Amino acid sequence: MASDRIFGLVCLMTAVAYIAAATQIQTNFFSGELLPKLFPLMIGTIAALCSLSIMFKPDPDPDWPIGRTWIAMGLAVLVLCVYAVLITPLGFIGPTAIAAGILSYQISPRVKPAILAGVGLSLGLFVLFRFALGLGNIIAYKIPTPAKLWDAITILIPFVGH
Repeated sequence: MASDRIFGLVCLMTAVAYIAAATQIQTNFFSGELLPKLFPLMIGTIAALCSLSIMFKPDPDPDWPIGRTWIAMGLAVLVLCVYAVLITPLGFIGPTAIAAGILSYQISPRVKPAILAGVGLSLGLFVLFRFALGLGNIIAYKIPTPAKLWDAITILIPFVGH
């Protein structure tokens, strides 16, 4: 019960920080470009509401996962960290397909459906973000120089290259 409230509080602080960061996004009201600011504000608001729900209506006594589940969650966090670093030098489609494929494989360990899910999510999200939502700054793919790729990867390795 207390752990749910602590988790809810941490999530609420993260959501408030996310909303504060989203308010700093510069948009041009007269050109109608409100979506780059509105979308993160909506995500932050939903996250804050979910956090409040967790804080005020916690589970009676949560069951903590066993050791193997912690390893799977750690791998998922690592995959998402690598994804966040590689999306800038490699573009959206490649890193998204790989990350979504790995996470899909963790959910259901079958190779072919995981590959199809990764590629499908990558292409579907690209079309959604680029054309349906009009986020024109998303780059499909890039071929980086080795130096730029190394600069991106060194973010994951503490005290290397900086």
